[in-house]
Amino acid sequence: MTYLDIETLLLDPETKIIVCCGSGGVGKTTLAAALGVRAAESGRKVVTLTIDPARRLAQALGLQELDNVPRKVAGVGAGRRGTTKGTAKGTAKRGGELHAMMLDMKRTFDEIVEAHASPAKAAQILANSFYQSLSSSFAGTQEYMAMEKLGQLRASNTWDLIVVDTPPARSALDFLDAPSRLGRFLDGRFIRMLFVPAKVGSRGYAKVMQVGLGFVTGTMTKLLGTQLLTDVQTFVSAMDTMFGGLRERADATAALLRAPGTTFVVVAAPEPDALREASYFVDRLLEEQMPLAGVVVNRVHRSGVPEITTANALSAADALDDEHNPEAALAAGVLRVHAQRLSLEATEQKRVDGFALAHPNVRLASVRAFAQDVHDLAGLRELGRSLCDDLAETESAS
Repeated sequence: MTYLDIETLLLDPETKIIVCCGSGGVGKTTLAAALGVRAAESGRKVVTLTIDPARRLAQALGLQELDNVPRKVAGVGAGRRGTTKGTAKGTAKRGGELHAMMLDMKRTFDEIVEAHASPAKAAQILANSFYQSLSSSFAGTQEYMAMEKLGQLRASNTWDLIVVDTPPARSALDFLDAPSRLGRFLDGRFIRMLFVPAKVGSRGYAKVMQVGLGFVTGTMTKLLGTQLLTDVQTFVSAMDTMFGGLRERADATAALLRAPGTTFVVVAAPEPDALREASYFVDRLLEEQMPLAGVVVNRVHRSGVPEITTANALSAADALDDEHNPEAALAAGVLRVHAQRLSLEATEQKRVDGFALAHPNVRLASVRAFAQDVHDLAGLRELGRSLCDDLAETESAS
């Protein structure tokens, strides 16, 4: 098994973007926040961008809310995390800070329009009914706008590191296709046909409507056909001068995902379904020749006293079990819980070993399961410390 050194990845000045992806329920949002805290308290200026609509990130960071503007997280900075056990990596630099934000895809689309159209033209586009639906619910808009916002953050040269927390499940990889999907839409037959005025009542009109409705959501289908076509044609006419720029931006965001300094971290849990999803993510990223750093297996159970084997624990529990002696009975119960935990640990390790065997060239890291959910900065610090320190402990044990 090849180990993923998260600490080195975070502190490497060449690491500019970390994209965290994985299935739902594996703690990806929390882990992304912990990476941001760890990097910031190691001296880097970090922003964490979440696309997940959950509010857990804001709560854990002590913020009232997250929006489309980076918000500075109070109480996070260089020198706060202390030292890393057994290494010299804990020496913090000055100047580190953490900001966090949540993607607002409509607001991001509005910003593009306002930046690349005249005030009058921008007002016309923003008021258009088709644009309003496109910018808030068109398939792929969220993923494309996530990449647009990532591109904006990267182009600003404000941040040493950008950590992206993607949506859960397999749709998290839709952002790989979003730029090319938008490009196909802008170059597609539907758009070209709309530049030619359609005659109401003609067969051509019906054909345009049939094709056009395939690109809009169920919300738009509630509109009258004539009104929909009018709105779309007005939108296309107003956006005419912007289409070329949008296509160029789509190509640039696609290139950003493969650019030096960008890397992907797949987050999983030691469960069959989560590891199966992680395998899908890994295979897709490698197929697309994306820069994969490795896989983090989260919430792994570990015993605090592994030297007490399952057999010894159960044998001692049987010897101590005495319903007439409460203290002995309690000790027996603790030993049986310990035996169950060792059994769970062995099962999880077997699953992880199987994943490693199937992906021998993929680096792996693991994070122990916490007794309670991580819900504040102290928990995020501990999660980051555990993620980085557990590597040294694992390597020493092996």
